[in-house]
Amino acid sequence: MPRKIVYLVNPISGTQAKSSLEELLAEKTREQNIEFEILQTPADRDYRFLTKKILSEMITDVVICGGDGTINSVASALREIQVNLGIVPMGSGNGLAFAAKIPKNVIKALAIIFQGKSSFIDAFYINNQFSCMLCGIGFDALVAQEFAKQERRGLQTYIKVSATQFFKARPYVFEIELKEKSFRTEAFFISIANGNQFGNHFTIAPKASLKDGLLDIVVVKKMSKFILPFSVIGQMAGINVIRNIGDPIEKRNIMYFRTDALTIRNTELAPLHIDGDPSETASEFKIGIIRDGLCLLQP
Repeated sequence: MPRKIVYLVNPISGTQAKSSLEELLAEKTREQNIEFEILQTPADRDYRFLTKKILSEMITDVVICGGDGTINSVASALREIQVNLGIVPMGSGNGLAFAAKIPKNVIKALAIIFQGKSSFIDAFYINNQFSCMLCGIGFDALVAQEFAKQERRGLQTYIKVSATQFFKARPYVFEIELKEKSFRTEAFFISIANGNQFGNHFTIAPKASLKDGLLDIVVVKKMSKFILPFSVIGQMAGINVIRNIGDPIEKRNIMYFRTDALTIRNTELAPLHIDGDPSETASEFKIGIIRDGLCLLQP
């Protein structure tokens, strides 16, 4: 079947100007003799219209020119549809793209899309919500909330917001229930990672894989704020190795383990983000892996 691509361009994602992007997409796609259409992403993030469009027009590929939040919304809407998803990274963090080794350079990202090599990657659910990449409960979600309010995006803004919120950060009480054990802890934040990225090549879960059927869980426990940055840097650098759930993981400053499902009781209603976007929190989160959650065009 001949390929037909729909490009979805988010006009407000990231920091890059979008004025010439559509011209570049059109030029490079015509060079490949591939039929295409360029649409702007809807402000309400409702992508249900794509289902009918894909089926009636025999669209083979939907390429998202945006960030992790846009990818989440599109992938969630198209979970039941057989279609390839591609990424031209245009967001502030681009966590999923970087985890999948998709470069930020538009020409190089398009080369991957035109190559047409796709394979399934995992996703996961948190209560009834879909996540492609990473959820956070606690401090990093608070940063996501404040970051979303900023007029300017990008790494510098994210670092500034993180530094400001660091001085306000406090630990929250969580109860974590696994198949093998349950425990209670105080933590600044918990990351539930399908891939290894916070974004911008910061690897909160360095060993995470998009295709292993497991979630990497990182629990940054209550500790001195003097020690906290060094502990997180050590986690990002891969110094903190993955522990078996049966080990006494709760005795470490940062707990790092894998599971395919867990329940987190969020008794103090710590904030939540899903794929970098603030989301409504809850007193309990049931979380589990979704095997073959989406079919991604990747190297």
